[in-house]
Amino acid sequence: MTDTRPLALITGASSGIGHELARQFALHGYDLVVNAEDESLESAAQDLRNLGVEVQAVRADLRTSEGRFRLLDALDGLTVDVAALNAGVGQGGAFVDTDLADDQEVIDLNVTATVRLAKPLLRAMVARGAGRLAFTSSVASMMPGSFQPVYNASKSFVQSFAQALAEEVKDTGVAVTSVMPGPTDTDFFDRAGMADDTRFGTMDKDDPAQVAEQAFRAIVEGEKKAVTGSLKAKAQGLAGKVLPDGVKAAAHRRLAEPGTGAQESSGRQE
Repeated sequence: MTDTRPLALITGASSGIGHELARQFALHGYDLVVNAEDESLESAAQDLRNLGVEVQAVRADLRTSEGRFRLLDALDGLTVDVAALNAGVGQGGAFVDTDLADDQEVIDLNVTATVRLAKPLLRAMVARGAGRLAFTSSVASMMPGSFQPVYNASKSFVQSFAQALAEEVKDTGVAVTSVMPGPTDTDFFDRAGMADDTRFGTMDKDDPAQVAEQAFRAIVEGEKKAVTGSLKAKAQGLAGKVLPDGVKAAAHRRLAEPGTGAQESSGRQE
């Protein structure tokens, strides 16, 4: 890392929104520490180095204590100007049918890792009187997630957590931002087992580069929250504010229930 450029930490940076967000920070002159648990992290890091910044890749599974400590050890002695806790995972299907271990992994990454990393990062920023801490929440945080219940609940936690921290640190020189994308064209739905047989999996999705560009602006400008992506995603965010929970739960079911993807495909053929 250099002494002349600011430093950004991005988790979940091997692909999707995380990689595009890291790219935004690199294009704006930030050195990077990037994290992911998969083997494609190093090639993603090299792509970012080609933009002319220093990049340290830390391959670690943040679902585990070992992985979280590995990342924090890599940050020891570094001044993190911006931290974007973006890593997350989903799990589709009816709660009675999903494996408890898969549900627990969602909690371990989306909730536990978020809290355990945010604590030391935010403490250091507040002590220094400067910094930006960002969380990738979701428009899903605003609705009960029928057939995706643990994921949506985890994002509701992230959203509430981020907004509470933003209020706590508002007079410290530190800003906390929750980024709220809608369905985005990443490997999320493949990994969640929702790619082929749900409307979420088969519907048109937002461009992760667009989501990341809007997220970058919101983070550096210190916005408390930002719905990012297309006008459709922003409309979902507005609807989430006003519709009753029962209506939102029923609407989510029509998008996330297994078998709805086939209905979507049939509708397109007609």
